Amino acid sequence: MQAVVLAAGKGTRLRPLTEEKPKGLVEVDGKPILTHCFEQLVDLEASELLVVIGYRGEDVVDRYGEEFRGVPITYATQEEQLGLAHALNTVEEHVDDDFMLMLGDNVFRANVEDVAQRQRESRVDAAFLVEEVPWEEASRYGVCATNAYGEITEVIEKPDDPPSNLVMTGFYTFSPAIFHATNLVQPSDRGEYELSDAIDLLIQSGRTIDAVELDGWRIDVGYPEDREEAERRLQEASPASPSPSVGNVSSE
Repeated sequence: MQAVVLAAGKGTRLRPLTEEKPKGLVEVDGKPILTHCFEQLVDLEASELLVVIGYRGEDVVDRYGEEFRGVPITYATQEEQLGLAHALNTVEEHVDDDFMLMLGDNVFRANVEDVAQRQRESRVDAAFLVEEVPWEEASRYGVCATNAYGEITEVIEKPDDPPSNLVMTGFYTFSPAIFHATNLVQPSDRGEYELSDAIDLLIQSGRTIDAVELDGWRIDVGYPEDREEAERRLQEASPASPSPSVGNVSSE
């Protein structure tokens, strides 16, 4: 499958780290966040990386060029940061069939391969990696409701009163049917074209979306402390992590 990576945001919550570089090039354990994303997608046998850029997008192009580890990269530009559904629409013309979608500000050490396999084997219209979070944190995410079969029946973006504590993690697979939905989405109260609203339209049209529970961990690198936590976990997982004195941890 092709793999779409959304990496257009300004990363304002990560300042000052993002004052002179896009969020995707902020280093976590010595590698840009986007490198962590690309490595996992290449391991999942992505046939092409479709990277949506925006803020300081030329820095991303300069860093990675036309391919990553032999996998071609195609760039699309989101001129205004108007939400994830809006960002996804920028690559519609490049998508041939079912595809993976990863948010380019996440670091995963989890069973993302199970999501890709579910899409390949079951021919569902979408599959999401989901996790349970503390109830008090659920309102920060897209919250999912599921039925007895493990299918997602509703997604609500950052609700004030979450109906569950099961949330989307930032790794998905979709069929091209998602683009019918993203093109119909209207701006939310936040003024953005929300991916969760597009997913709800997909569900309402009778499409099937499977939930795959996270096995492992992921960090949404939204704040400097998230970056520190991701570095700590990566270093714990490494069998022979160099000490910070030899340059393993970025000095940003």
